[in-house]
Amino acid sequence: MSIILDANAPDATAAKGQDKDLIKDSSVETFTQDVIEASMETPVVVDFWAPWCGPCKSLTPTIEKVTREAGGRVKLVKVNIDENQELAAQLRIQSVPTVYAFKGGRPVDGFQGAQPESEVRAFYERLAGGPIESPIEAILEQAAAALAENDHETAHGHYVSVLERDQQNEIAIGGMIRCMVAMGEIEETRHFVENMAEADRLKAPISAAISALELAETGYSKEDLDDARAKVAADPNDLQAQFDLGMACFATNKRDDAVNAMITIIRKDRSWNDDAGRTQLIKFFEAWGPMDPASVAGRRALSTVLFS
Repeated sequence: MSIILDANAPDATAAKGQDKDLIKDSSVETFTQDVIEASMETPVVVDFWAPWCGPCKSLTPTIEKVTREAGGRVKLVKVNIDENQELAAQLRIQSVPTVYAFKGGRPVDGFQGAQPESEVRAFYERLAGGPIESPIEAILEQAAAALAENDHETAHGHYVSVLERDQQNEIAIGGMIRCMVAMGEIEETRHFVENMAEADRLKAPISAAISALELAETGYSKEDLDDARAKVAADPNDLQAQFDLGMACFATNKRDDAVNAMITIIRKDRSWNDDAGRTQLIKFFEAWGPMDPASVAGRRALSTVLFS
């Protein structure tokens, strides 16, 4: 199983074919056909850009994304003004990025400069005559539901679907890491994480998923659980046994028991082993997610112990 998207996969090839119909580069020779004539049937957005333009590098991907989400109701044509200076002069393009919308063969709307996605979406909705909803949010909801049911293969498929549309989606990346860990792909997941940019690893959804990976890498198992339970039963004050019990409970998805073991350590000796009980408990919360019932109850219990 690979979490690196294959550009030669059937879905990727189909996406490229779809992009060819919705998004194209144009020139002075083809502008009339690509924009004027095409806009007689479907609204066409024209993005005038240049390779040296910083704001263009942030705006163009946003426009492309919303174009795909419009589902064929609006098309996008991109014009490099360095290669089409005559066309830029004819249309009086004085700065980039400049965006024009054509409908019925004539310009009907436009804006200059980089814009947030919400403004770009509103611009497209005026052209399309209705809302343009991102399918990504719906897919992420489906993925989260599957993950909550421990259906990791289904959740993994949903996260792949999101990343085919938005390869930088941090929620999908974090979710994929969680799925890979749950399915036992520890070594491959670690390789993927180590090749990520540091800034990406620090993003909250990804950082929390990495906590799940780190906990999985500790190597605790069901056999450790039985051993730790026996040691705690023999000596409830053995904090190392309590710690091992909590880690083994986490590894076997006994979430409430994992919380209780770490809370017991904190209650008996907050500073034990450099605050290991609280540190691991926080990692549990990160790995499970803030809205997980075990996280909610665990944070409440932790607050009670720390402030009692």
